[in-house]
Amino acid sequence: MGAPRKGSLDASQVDDHLDELGRLADTAGAEVVGRTYQRVEAPTPTFYLGQGKVEELKSVLQDTGSTLVLFDEALSPVQGSSLEKALAVRVMDRTEVILDIFATRARSAEAKMQVELAQLQYLLPRLTRMWTHLSRIRGGIGLRGPGETQLETDRRVIRRKISNLKRRLEEVAHHRANQRQGRRDLPSAALVGYTNAGKSSLLRALSGAEILVEDRLFATLDTLTREVDVGGGYRFRVTDTVGFIRKLPHHLVASFRATLEEAREADLLLHVIDAGAQNWEEQVEVVDNETRNAEGGTRNSSGNPEHKRVIYVFNKADLLPDPETFLTRVQEQYPHAVLTSTVPRSAVPRSAFRVQPWSGVDGLRAVLRTSAQALRPVARIRVPVGDGKLLAALHRDSEVLGEAQVDGVVEVTARVQAWLLGKLRRDGVVVEIGD
Repeated sequence: MGAPRKGSLDASQVDDHLDELGRLADTAGAEVVGRTYQRVEAPTPTFYLGQGKVEELKSVLQDTGSTLVLFDEALSPVQGSSLEKALAVRVMDRTEVILDIFATRARSAEAKMQVELAQLQYLLPRLTRMWTHLSRIRGGIGLRGPGETQLETDRRVIRRKISNLKRRLEEVAHHRANQRQGRRDLPSAALVGYTNAGKSSLLRALSGAEILVEDRLFATLDTLTREVDVGGGYRFRVTDTVGFIRKLPHHLVASFRATLEEAREADLLLHVIDAGAQNWEEQVEVVDNETRNAEGGTRNSSGNPEHKRVIYVFNKADLLPDPETFLTRVQEQYPHAVLTSTVPRSAVPRSAFRVQPWSGVDGLRAVLRTSAQALRPVARIRVPVGDGKLLAALHRDSEVLGEAQVDGVVEVTARVQAWLLGKLRRDGVVVEIGD
């Protein structure tokens, strides 16, 4: 059930949104038997919809024998409760469907805590609607007090759980930060994108690792990191993150902090786009907005907001009728865009082989190799033999490839981050960038 504001969406966009809601329903395990929408000037306080549409819905539900109504819009607690009473069936809004999917998809302990936190934050203002302790004896004289007391008790329990979950997630975040510091010094990239754009498939194709891949929304909720050989002696640390989706509530985004942290900490972002999606431009806008919000608190050494380099990766190129023309068109807006496909060549029509822009993931691997060279150039650094502090810092903060001692000077060959190169030069250290 859709209820867009008048003038906000055209007919094709409404259909796209309802198609996506249908896919969410399928992922959650529901069978869609019908769909409808009503354009509204403004949501009504009681039903969101008009009274006539509610009566029409009630008739349709009786004819089809449906037991569930899904709304593409966010419903207030009052609207949800009123609709359930009027329709005599379970009513769920888009947020509740997504939460239900997340609850079934969470695998790691952290993901489960994040889902529980989001569920409790959603439940708290709706507790009256969902509360059943004294639902059969409400309203009687002498019973209002105990009922209200029980409801307040439940609210206190939920608030306490929310507080405990936030504390435990803080501990997990601190532990993850320590792990990140202890990792081998490699350039890092975060795969971000709309749900089901093919991020996990790309990570599997790049790394060769066995990674769960499903053609469903939100198949992956846990962040997953793998080292990838990009050629030329360079390696990249690539992290898969949970996908975004339109109309995703802010408290739900905030609860999946691991994804936002990976986006903030990565040297660059690989924005994966489903090139075969009809509305990929809208999906790009959704993800760009969320990643900009994630970067909001990140600042460089000068105190200015830091913006990550973003590489736009148009995936599923095998679905395009003319990849070469498509790439030419998108490069007008995204000059460094890359086309990829994770489908085996044996499954692709022979006619696609003649198209040069599409070459599996080789193009992306080449872009990562170039980025690694820029982010971690090989440098020769001349260090006095007695400067043990500088030698220790180079071993700690760079990837040392070799050392040679000549005439009282240690020549260290290392892959060094740009910020460290700048610091060394400011301190008067002799640095030569290798070929």
